[in-house]
Amino acid sequence: MRLWTLHPRYLDAKGLVAAWREALLAQKVLRGATRGYRNHPQLLRFRTAVDPKAAIAAFLRELAAEAGRRGYKFDATKIARSGAHPKLRETRGQLDYEWAHLKRKLQVRAPAMARQWGNVAKPEPHPLFRIVAGKVREWEKGPTRQLPRLDTESEDGAAKKKIGKP
Repeated sequence: MRLWTLHPRYLDAKGLVAAWREALLAQKVLRGATRGYRNHPQLLRFRTAVDPKAAIAAFLRELAAEAGRRGYKFDATKIARSGAHPKLRETRGQLDYEWAHLKRKLQVRAPAMARQWGNVAKPEPHPLFRIVAGKVREWEKGPTRQLPRLDTESEDGAAKKKIGKP
């Protein structure tokens, strides 16, 4: 399960559809409607939200909006009704980590999109998130947690060396 901190505009078609399905599953988990995935680490930031159900609904609404901008038809009636939700805080390190991770996926799955977004050093977050200083989140698991940054800049704007695959 990957509930991207990145704005959904950066996702390729396969990634957008996967994000939609995974966020619908997350919504089901947060509503107590499934026994699987209840302890998935990607759910932590939603569980700690003021209103977890409203937070995941806001996340899903933006995915549906992005799908609509591309001419796809995601069934927005699957999104639980809820009011607005305040932005969730997420770290710059987490956003940068996800950006490097997605760029690697795009190089394989959607090379044209990889080229389209190749010069983006500081991607926009999903509108649900407000980015604050900090490292990659501790709930990121596995060897991919150590992904090097690609084509990124430091917080002070200094360019960093482009790093290839590990």
